[in-house]
Amino acid sequence: MENNNEKQLKVSAIKNGTVLDHIPSGQVFKVIDILGLYDSPHPVTFGVNLDSRSMGSKGIIKISERFFKDDELNKIALIAPNASVNIIRDFEVVEKKVLTIPETITGIVRCINPMCVTNHENIPTKFKTIIKGSEIRLLCSYCEKITDI
Repeated sequence: MENNNEKQLKVSAIKNGTVLDHIPSGQVFKVIDILGLYDSPHPVTFGVNLDSRSMGSKGIIKISERFFKDDELNKIALIAPNASVNIIRDFEVVEKKVLTIPETITGIVRCINPMCVTNHENIPTKFKTIIKGSEIRLLCSYCEKITDI
C-alpha cells in the first residue's frame, strides 16, 4: 500500500544539457524569455511552484543538448541571483556554475524614464549595474536615470 507522505514529483533526467535550479517561481518565464528558449529546437522542461526547503517554492528549467556561455547565463542574474546552474553530460553533473551580475545589461530591462530615447526610438536599452550591499540598481547609459530592480 502506498503512503501519501512518500509521493514525490519526479522530473525526468536529461542526458546532456543544462539545468537551472532554484529560480524564484515567478521568474521562470522571464528566464525562458531572456535565454530565448521558446525557439529551442531541443526539449525544454520546466516546473514552477516546486517545494524547496530553502526557498519555500522554486522553479527549475532543464534544457537538453544546450550549453550556455557565461555571459548568456549572467543575464538572468538580475532576476534569479541565487539560481544554480548544472552542466549535465551522460546523465551526470560535470560542472556547477555560479551566476554573477554583469557590469552592463543590454536589451533586457526597460528604462523607467518615459522621456528616455530608448522608449521612443528603436534603440536597445543599456544600463550600468550599481551594486550596494544586496541592492542592485541600473544606471541608464542614455538618460542617466537610475532604475531599481
